[in-house]
Amino acid sequence: MALKKHNVEFKRLSEAALAEWRNIPAAIVGDCMDRTHVMAGNIKPVGHGMRITGQARTATCMAGDNMAPHRLLGLARPGEVMVVDARGAENVAIWGGIMTEAALHRKIGGLVIDGAIRDVAEIRAKGFPCFASAIVPAGPHKNYGGIIDGLISCGACPVRPGDLIIGDDDGVAVVPLEWADAMLQASKDKMAAEAATLARIANGELTADILGLPQPELIKD
Repeated sequence: MALKKHNVEFKRLSEAALAEWRNIPAAIVGDCMDRTHVMAGNIKPVGHGMRITGQARTATCMAGDNMAPHRLLGLARPGEVMVVDARGAENVAIWGGIMTEAALHRKIGGLVIDGAIRDVAEIRAKGFPCFASAIVPAGPHKNYGGIIDGLISCGACPVRPGDLIIGDDDGVAVVPLEWADAMLQASKDKMAAEAATLARIANGELTADILGLPQPELIKD
C-alpha cells in the first residue's frame, strides 16, 4: 500500500472560537450531539488532566506501520490535532518519544490514536496531550504506507479533516465542523442548565424529582 494523501481544504476556526471551546467538557458536547460523535471508552488520555481542543488532521495506517503519522507530522499546522486510525492494533506502538518531541517542536495540538503508543513516561513529563487505546513497548515498521487527510474511524467514531476534537479526562468527542457554531451555543446552554440543577440539589431537591421521573409502583407481596 503506497502512502497517499487527499487534497482537502477546510474552514479554520478562529483562536477566539477555540478559546471558548476550551471551556467545554467532552461529556457536555457529547450530550448536545444526542450522545453521538463520541469515541469509544478504550480511547483514554495517557495522563491525568490532559486536554485537547483543536481541529483534526487524519491518518490511516496499516497495522503496526507509522509511515503516515510521520509524514502528517510535517503537514499539520500549529494547534491542529493528529487523529490516527491505527486499526486498533494493541501490540505494536506507532507513536513514541521521538515523534512526541517532533510534535512539540511543530506545536501540534495533540494526538488521538486508535492503536498503541510507547514512551508514556516521557510523553507525560513533556505534557503532550495524547489519547490512545493501548500502551506497549514494541516498536513499529515503516514499509506499508497509509492515507493522510481522509475520512477515518477512530474509537468507532467518524473523523474528517477539520472536525473539532475535544478531549479531556472523560475521553474524546468529535464535533463535525459544520456543527461547531450551533454546538458551542448548545454546550453553553447545557452548562448553564446543569449549574441550575446543581443549585436545586444544594437546596435539597432530589435528582429524580428534578428530572420528573415517576414514583416506583408498590409491589403487593
